[in-house]
Amino acid sequence: MGFFTKDIKTLNDLFVHTLQDIYYAEQQIVKNLPDMIDKATDQTLKNGFETHLSETKDQIARLEKVFQMHGVEAKGVDCPAIDGILKEASEVAGDVDDKQVLDAALIAAAQAVEHYEITRYGTLIAWAKKLGRDDCASVLQQNLDEEKATDQKLNKLALSDVNQKAA
Repeated sequence: MGFFTKDIKTLNDLFVHTLQDIYYAEQQIVKNLPDMIDKATDQTLKNGFETHLSETKDQIARLEKVFQMHGVEAKGVDCPAIDGILKEASEVAGDVDDKQVLDAALIAAAQAVEHYEITRYGTLIAWAKKLGRDDCASVLQQNLDEEKATDQKLNKLALSDVNQKAA
């Protein structure tokens, strides 16, 4: 079921579909982060990826809580967007020989992932509130706050150190 199908008739349907989308995305991120950790050579970046792997596992648990609170089964739906972002990240990382340039590429790829997650969580929070589900919105807000913080840390690391070394 995609965003523009007949299966989505109500805002609630759209909310559940998008919840399933980000659930799938978070699971794919958990599968891909270990490879990014292995490829990173900057220790601060490596540590940041390790921290975010742990946070992502917590975010999945929070999403499962939201599914439960909303009375629907926790399951994912294929998300071509995150699959594409992760595939591109893997391909770019595989093409870079210079380790310092590789770290810059990994940060760029990670930020693309973070920005996708930020848009999804922001939308889900708005829809949860419209549906009268402030309880769900509150749990989703925790994930959004972590995603924004991770994006800011990546940006700071890129601007203060990694990009300079890659230049």
